[in-house]
Amino acid sequence: MPVQYKEVTAENLEWITVATTSDLPNGARRIVEIDGQPIAVFNIANQYFAIADVCSHDDGPVAEGELVDDYEIECPRHGAHFDVRTGQVLSFPAIVDIPAYKVRVEDGEVQVAFPVEE
Repeated sequence: MPVQYKEVTAENLEWITVATTSDLPNGARRIVEIDGQPIAVFNIANQYFAIADVCSHDDGPVAEGELVDDYEIECPRHGAHFDVRTGQVLSFPAIVDIPAYKVRVEDGEVQVAFPVEE
């Protein structure tokens, strides 16, 4: 059964610390679980991005794939490509975007904005 993602509004966002900047140096990625959902956090050229770690094609993990372009990740299972900045699908066999999350750094902590239940 596909993972159900919550609707995101400004009112239901919570900033959750997922790493420190020293835990996630340039070029690194980390897979974390927030509220039971796998999230992949990337540091690319000292900019941080977060996407759901679930390919929209077959629900497999996407973050284990290779970054084939600066911001493009290839799903290791069937080769779909996604933009890690936006979650936008870039190639077949996937046709649906995956969730992307806002990321910020506060006092050396990498934080992801995640929707929480009201």
